[in-house]
Amino acid sequence: MSEPSHVYELIIVGAGPAGITAAIYAARKKMDFVVLTTNIGGQVSFSSEIENYTGFQYITGEELTTKFQKHMERHKFDSRMEEVQKVEREDDLFRVETDVGTYLGKAVIIATGRKPKELTVPGEAEFKNRGVTYCATCDGPLFEGLDVAVVGGGNSGLEAVLQLIKIAKSIYLLQRGPQLKADTILVEKAKTSDKVKIWTNTQVKEIVGDKLVTGIRVQRNGTETLLPVQGVFVEIGSVPNSDIVGFVQKNRWGEIIVNCKCETNIPGLFAAGDVTDVPEKQIVVAAGEGCKAVLSAFRYLSQR
Repeated sequence: MSEPSHVYELIIVGAGPAGITAAIYAARKKMDFVVLTTNIGGQVSFSSEIENYTGFQYITGEELTTKFQKHMERHKFDSRMEEVQKVEREDDLFRVETDVGTYLGKAVIIATGRKPKELTVPGEAEFKNRGVTYCATCDGPLFEGLDVAVVGGGNSGLEAVLQLIKIAKSIYLLQRGPQLKADTILVEKAKTSDKVKIWTNTQVKEIVGDKLVTGIRVQRNGTETLLPVQGVFVEIGSVPNSDIVGFVQKNRWGEIIVNCKCETNIPGLFAAGDVTDVPEKQIVVAAGEGCKAVLSAFRYLSQR
């Protein structure tokens, strides 16, 4: 692979709310930059109902993603659908390697968001997208009239249950610990439905099936049981997509540590959105952080 001849002022990795906002601000400042991403919208595109994004009393994730994309297209900046595999420091520049090529930049913004955690049990990988899913919003309608299991007793698990009540025949909510961790109001709503069976102290041991999922083997209070379900929704949280940067300071959860200016411990390397240690993983927070990151990058480049 030949060495890149062009050095960008800025490379933005990711195009969720943080990356898109950063790109729009960079375009308005006439910066020489490129956006590298595998998708537009990030986790927003998986959201069914959004009622807390300023300016919209109600909007779907798909609709908001479309608006993001149109806003990007209006500014006509360089955006490439490539998977970033590694970001490295090279003298006073940054080298970004993708599945297609290599890019050099004077500054980089990491806005890669998060990805769902996996159970790492037998059968999970085998039946992924064949009954095992990580997004009730995306895949819930595929399980209409079927028996399903939701793994995870936090807010994401209970939100999945509330969506599936209108779709599935029955729902097992499985929580590894002795009690659910979700907000009380979500738990109470779930308990009002006869479709929902809540099992605490339950550990998933295996997902079984033939061509598609036919059951989930669990251990509850020391006893193993096979639940006959056709769908398994894994809702046990998420992890930051920060593995592409190995030389930056992170916390124990792998989130990139930033200050209030979205600066990392590496000069010229910025991070924004859900990949960072900024509290509250919200669309509006990520968008604001993306704005701050590019303004900080612009100031950094101006002072060099």
